[in-house]
Amino acid sequence: MIVIADTSPINYLVLIGKQDILPMLFGQVIMPEAVLRELQAAATPPQVRQWVAHRPPWLEMRPPTPPLETSLSHLDEGEREAIQLAEELKADLLLMDEKAGREEALKRRLPVIGTLGMLERAAEGGMLDFALVLAELKAHKFFVAPALERDFLERDAQRKAGDQKQEE
Repeated sequence: MIVIADTSPINYLVLIGKQDILPMLFGQVIMPEAVLRELQAAATPPQVRQWVAHRPPWLEMRPPTPPLETSLSHLDEGEREAIQLAEELKADLLLMDEKAGREEALKRRLPVIGTLGMLERAAEGGMLDFALVLAELKAHKFFVAPALERDFLERDAQRKAGDQKQEE
């Protein structure tokens, strides 16, 4: 499976200490150079900079083949490179949260999942408690629209109810 990561999902997973779900869900994850630079920027939280400085072997850095597409100039550098690399490598999945980047990726028929979607998959696999992790994310200023949050929490409650029924 070829999985390309933008900055935000890695940043937030590291902040809440759940970055290890990435290799459990996907095996190897690839990020472009621009994402690495964004994760090393001075404005990035110190624990994220520290983690990326000693990144694990399952997180590979790979630049897209130049030149960067000018049709992506409305996006930030990390999103541009992530989309271009996903297209280049015919990625199975693109990890991205930002609305404009996701919309562009979907226009290009790239399969996209965000941080919440990954956490939901991990919860389905019994790797974490979705509601608790969502609260941690929000404590780190992760924005989620109220309707979207409600949808995720309703599915989580249904999943937990189903799991509890199976245990009985």
